[in-house]
Amino acid sequence: QVQLVESGGGLVQAGGSLRLSCAASGSILSIKPMAWYRQAPGKQRELVAVITSAGSTNYPDSVKGRFAISRDNAKNTVYLQMNSLKPEDTAVYYCNAWTYQGSVWGQGTLVTVSS
Repeated sequence: QVQLVESGGGLVQAGGSLRLSCAASGSILSIKPMAWYRQAPGKQRELVAVITSAGSTNYPDSVKGRFAISRDNAKNTVYLQMNSLKPEDTAVYYCNAWTYQGSVWGQGTLVTVSS
């Protein structure tokens, strides 16, 4: 069973930056999209970035222009560069990818943005 392991979360002041990484323990399907989601306390999990196999990206308006997703298929890794962070970005961030067994999720990494 392939596992995804996120890293890079932490505490940052508003206006700061963080770079999240998500590494797979085995092969993922490079033809499928990879994505980052987040879940704030008391809220539903929401999509924050998605990248296709061809490298096309999409973001919700709430993070557009501040977040950037990228992937390295050779390393089975997806990244999320987060700039100009706001307190409302505080959440647990999860990565998502596809393997031959189906959709897989990481355990999450906490990002806390202080005002």
